[in-house]
Amino acid sequence: MKGLRQKIAYGHDIVAAFLSLPASMFLRQGADLVFYDFGFILLAASLFAAVAAVVFWMMRLYGGVWRYASLNDLMAITKAVTLVVLVFVPLMFLLNRLEWIPRSTPIINWFVLLAMLGGPRFLYRQFKDRRTGRARNGQGARRVPVILVGAGDASEMFIRALARNPMAAYEPVGIVGEKSGRVGRNIHGVHVLGTIESLPQIVERLDREGHRPQRLIVTQEDLSGDSMKLLVESADSLGLKLARLPRLTDFRNEIDDGVRVRAIDIEDVLGRAQHVLDRASMQALINDRRVLITGAGGTIGGELSRQVASFGPASLALVENSEYALYAIDLEISEKFSALDRLPFIANVRDRDRMRRIFAEFRPELVFHAAALKHVPVVEAHPGEGVLTNVGGTRIVADCCREAGVDAMVLISTDKAVNPTSVMGASKRIAETYCQALDIEGRAEGSGTRFVTVRFGNVLGSTGSVVPLFQRQLAAGGPLTVTHPDMRRYFMTVREAVELVLEATVLGLRSSAGAGRVYVLDMGEPVRIADLARQMILLAGLRPDEDIKIAYTGLRPGEKLFEEVIHNAESAEKTDHDRILLASPRTPGLNAVGALIDELSEAAQAGDEEAIIALIRRYVPEYTPEAGGPIRVVAG
Repeated sequence: MKGLRQKIAYGHDIVAAFLSLPASMFLRQGADLVFYDFGFILLAASLFAAVAAVVFWMMRLYGGVWRYASLNDLMAITKAVTLVVLVFVPLMFLLNRLEWIPRSTPIINWFVLLAMLGGPRFLYRQFKDRRTGRARNGQGARRVPVILVGAGDASEMFIRALARNPMAAYEPVGIVGEKSGRVGRNIHGVHVLGTIESLPQIVERLDREGHRPQRLIVTQEDLSGDSMKLLVESADSLGLKLARLPRLTDFRNEIDDGVRVRAIDIEDVLGRAQHVLDRASMQALINDRRVLITGAGGTIGGELSRQVASFGPASLALVENSEYALYAIDLEISEKFSALDRLPFIANVRDRDRMRRIFAEFRPELVFHAAALKHVPVVEAHPGEGVLTNVGGTRIVADCCREAGVDAMVLISTDKAVNPTSVMGASKRIAETYCQALDIEGRAEGSGTRFVTVRFGNVLGSTGSVVPLFQRQLAAGGPLTVTHPDMRRYFMTVREAVELVLEATVLGLRSSAGAGRVYVLDMGEPVRIADLARQMILLAGLRPDEDIKIAYTGLRPGEKLFEEVIHNAESAEKTDHDRILLASPRTPGLNAVGALIDELSEAAQAGDEEAIIALIRRYVPEYTPEAGGPIRVVAG
């Protein structure tokens, strides 16, 4: 027998066996036990303990771990206790023909010893489980709420594993089964809430209670095809990620030298369930219309292209400046929607003549303007390029829409346009202002193109986003770099962002929609980037600050600690959708904005960065670069 803990356990069991016989006799005789010969009781107890010591040793009761005491351990203890009693009784009969020992004592002793051996083991396990739970709660890390599909053994094992793991990344908030037999019961405190058919009602109820799940985890291996199909449809309609629990018999053939980082689902780091909007109205918006998308090869533009293509447009124009990005999105759309009439255009939105020719050839009815320079430090280092693309390119596209009689143009903006501290944010604010002014003038004239501005926060997984950076750093073994411990951002998934764009277009095209408004998604509470880093480490199955470090590098040029989605001067109004807000316009007249853009474009083309900053300060009074990270000093 090896190990101090095994020896302590062995000693505990021998002492328990020694004490169990007097305890059993007392239970049988009560106060009359004082009339028994103390020497005889001591002899009998010692013999019983000796027999127990031999039997326990031979039956190897100490190979198991008390932390994981289970029914199998209870069966082993039961066999050992039974054998001890069966050996002890004949031995005592040979010594004194069982005189002074009541006949019922061995039976009582069997129960007493069983309790004295099994009780501490299971109490120890209960103590460890509770302490693990407290440790987990003390970590402060946000866990991903999930619903388990299958009220069987796999769910029980999964829940037990999470309860033991202080770094568990998931939190089961309910179970659904294929059949209704176990509805109303619970597995380790997690309730079986209903069947797969009732999943929408279950999610709605959990949402009201503040426990909306972010994903469904299928634990049942033999789920029927019909049930799986219904589950997939429900997950899609509810905006939930669907995953399957790996089988215990699934092994890897290879062994890695280092830590293998598990794949991370982007939705898991969001901290809330995805919002689900009115897809029927989106279908009506897109179907049989000619749609043009700028920046079609980017993260937002690419997802726009996919979703628009799925709604059956009459034709789809993909405008992209990057040759490879255009090739990739065009190939993907052609493979998934082979019957769709599509036209890929390689073009820069800064080229007015090229854009006019594209509009004249394609004659779009809807335009989604996603092309922009979005990476804050890069635009901060090259402010002229940011102005020419984000401001000048937006004006060119908007003017082309007006000239071509497009029904609606949607400008995709950013929360960095609110109280901007960067050139990128300020340039997007000026772009917003131009589109707002165009919309107000068009509505005043009673006709013309509608201009809809959509503003949202950071998109998880987009090019330049912190999530892909963290994934690369995780794969390399860390550390994960965070600019500041208090850095906070609003986050949303690509799917949410694109659905917002489409839904805002639906709302903006209604006759009752106000002119020059900005549509904003209510994204809940902002997320601390440091917490997001910890969450990604946990989702990778690793321990923050132990397996993977988190390093703070300081604010970058143009960055600020907190983002806002609505300016103080923009009164927020509710729309028909409770998670889409409407910000009132705050813009000068179209002529004034046009004059500003002319001056900015002239300064940008001349490479006069001091003039660019001065103009931005004059026309975007809330622009405060000193509130962000280090400001690049322009020589002059």
